[in-house]
Amino acid sequence: MPDLEQIYLEYRKKVMGYIRARIRSFADAEDLCEDVFEKIQRKLGDFDESKASLNTWVFTITRNTVIDYFRRSKPSEELDENLSDDSEVDEGVLQNETLGELASALQALPEEMRAIIVLRYYDGKPLTEIAEIMGLSYGAVKLRHQSALVRLRKGMHV
Repeated sequence: MPDLEQIYLEYRKKVMGYIRARIRSFADAEDLCEDVFEKIQRKLGDFDESKASLNTWVFTITRNTVIDYFRRSKPSEELDENLSDDSEVDEGVLQNETLGELASALQALPEEMRAIIVLRYYDGKPLTEIAEIMGLSYGAVKLRHQSALVRLRKGMHV
């Protein structure tokens, strides 16, 4: 079984990078990173290499911690389910700009919108699955996805 200190040294930067890509607040990201390693410490005795690699296990805990964060901070309103999908917008926005401009525009988005964009385009998740992960209705995610794309376009001057 791996040693906790060894896991921390090997995965801290990776875990923090994953969290920072999804969470705008540096303080919140640091807190979540601490939460991840506290969970790893508590569950280390349950780790079974025959079921998953250490890497998979650590990032499953990390992903679930981020999801829990968004569930705790989820807004109480529900939005209209009957929104149109403007998928042509996302292709133009994400293919025509430099990575630097995209990163800057992405950092300017509110945490929740950034998470939707990251889950959709980095993790390749459909909006229905993102809704489940974030504990929101499909319509709410669809509207926030569209708003995020509009804000990205404005932030990148497309």
